[in-house]
Amino acid sequence: QVQLVESGGGLVQPGGSLRLSCAASESISSPNTMGWYRQGPGKERELVATMTSGGSTNYADSLKGRFTISRDNAKNTVYLQMNSLKSEDTAVYYCNYRGPYRKSGYAFAGNSWGQGTQVIVSS
Repeated sequence: QVQLVESGGGLVQPGGSLRLSCAASESISSPNTMGWYRQGPGKERELVATMTSGGSTNYADSLKGRFTISRDNAKNTVYLQMNSLKSEDTAVYYCNYRGPYRKSGYAFAGNSWGQGTQVIVSS
């Protein structure tokens, strides 16, 4: 598993913005996909956005225009810029990595999740 370290969650008022970050600690290689999913209270985990190492993106239709995903491949880091936040965006946001990586000198491939970061949108 690739260790994914998330940061940037917190409490924000409706209409506000937050930027989430997720850094992969292992030696990852291309092609791969990094992205964000979320799970709201009493809901299933759902796609927010993903981005391949080549730059292709995929967004949940309902979030297009408000959320923007980006990557810094040199830092093995993916970001999620969230604007015009609404109460329904309240959720635990999970970072995800799919693809090859190296650990202890061995090559692997798999699907890894971060521990999640809480986002609360409330006045």
